[in-house]
Amino acid sequence: MDSPTDQQLANWLDIATEAALAGGAILQRYWGKLDTIAEKGRPGDLVTAADRESETAVLEVLQRHCPDHSILAEESGRHGLATAAYLWAVDPLDGTTNFAHQYPFFSVSIGLVHQGVPILGVVYDPHHRDVFRAAAGRGATCNWQPIRVSTTDSLAQSLLVTGFAYDRRETADNNYNEFCHLTHLTQGVRRGGSASMDLAYVAWGRLDGYWERGLSPWDIAAGIVLVREAGGQVTAYDQQPLDLGSGRLLATNGRLHGALSAALLEVKAGVAAGRQVFGGDRVS
Repeated sequence: MDSPTDQQLANWLDIATEAALAGGAILQRYWGKLDTIAEKGRPGDLVTAADRESETAVLEVLQRHCPDHSILAEESGRHGLATAAYLWAVDPLDGTTNFAHQYPFFSVSIGLVHQGVPILGVVYDPHHRDVFRAAAGRGATCNWQPIRVSTTDSLAQSLLVTGFAYDRRETADNNYNEFCHLTHLTQGVRRGGSASMDLAYVAWGRLDGYWERGLSPWDIAAGIVLVREAGGQVTAYDQQPLDLGSGRLLATNGRLHGALSAALLEVKAGVAAGRQVFGGDRVS
């Protein structure tokens, strides 16, 4: 199928914004007022009434405006034809644990994927009223003002962010070694707790790089577009083209991409050889 026109992208970007604002209004209403918090099967993987109601509001907007598109939503799964050319990847509350604890770092994340490639994204932070928007070839904005990635060009001067998957208690592939290694090599590594916000902050230049494993398409589809359109780079850990379904992502301002990739691969090689690598020091 042909690539979307600029006018289509503009229309869909407005639709995604409408949907994100609708979902965000639900989250604002529930902020600090949750009665029930449940786990979805894995320890720490939470779901609330706010997640579900936000998703309902988002899907109503998308289905009303784009009935021929498919949707992949975190809480309710797949909607529409699997053969549809366009797929909306929806996280109605990215950062549920933060939200449940009233830690103000969460978002509504809505990305549009065409033939496996994210082409449009909106990330809305309803607590701070920040609306991040981007579409292929149209640049990235926060509150309708252009944003760009940082100019930091060394790991030693960088501030990074990462996260830890819900299965971290059950697998040795849990990002702890990478976190320790990069903490030694940089000015700091944060753990935000919302992948879409982490990517938005890389696009905004507030963070210089981000990596994580255990991610789902709805976590990252929108943020990928933000980073790329803000001048950054998004790939697999080894700088190969990103597979949206792989669950692993490396996103930077571009200037740090090679160095951060090399650091991650160094840790992987060290673990495979039965040693730990922290900040350049190899520990048997």
